[in-house]
Amino acid sequence: MRAAVLVFPGSNCDRDLAMAFRNAGAEVEMVWHKDTELPAGVDIVGVPGGFSFGDYLRCGAIAANSPICKALAAHVERGGYALGVCNGFQVLAETGLLPGALLRNGNQHYICRNVGLEVATSNSAYTEGYNAGQVVTIPIAHHDGNYFADGDTLDRLEGEDLVAFRYTDNPNGSQRDIAGILSPNRRVLGMMPHPERAAEEAHGGTDGAALFRALTGALETA
Repeated sequence: MRAAVLVFPGSNCDRDLAMAFRNAGAEVEMVWHKDTELPAGVDIVGVPGGFSFGDYLRCGAIAANSPICKALAAHVERGGYALGVCNGFQVLAETGLLPGALLRNGNQHYICRNVGLEVATSNSAYTEGYNAGQVVTIPIAHHDGNYFADGDTLDRLEGEDLVAFRYTDNPNGSQRDIAGILSPNRRVLGMMPHPERAAEEAHGGTDGAALFRALTGALETA
């Protein structure tokens, strides 16, 4: 599997994400936001967490208009895979590659701690390493992680089994406890929690590692 990890000014989880991919057996290239093309043969694009462009305007809004995001959109439209974590989820929402928006946390505070996540579906390359209903522990670190969408969108996400993860104790006010969602073809995942920060024993927990192992296995098989 070949992965590309995008790098924006203010990214601070790009190397973490790259290491999680590498530890799962992927070849990884870092791609600067001003590049106009992705490396040839890339299977998945990782959009990392951090504070792209200082979170000015709206979180992820400026990054979503970077040249590389046009290549990201074309990759997704061709059926390619993409994983957006935290700020990366915000970027995917701002590009329109995933529905909804990430608003200011309901308590108006930055939150950084481990949270419980229920795996809402195992029917995706990202989540097939878990059992549906399984609860895992993954860190969060965000100020704008409150997932919002209109009622029809929320009903569609639930009706089409596109909710990937739910909070067990909603820390930010996200509608219907949503922590991560899939695209209709199940190849794009956006999630606020950081699986790459729970992928090695030194992290104090490895519940995130199964996501990267499952993804690598699924794409190598494909």
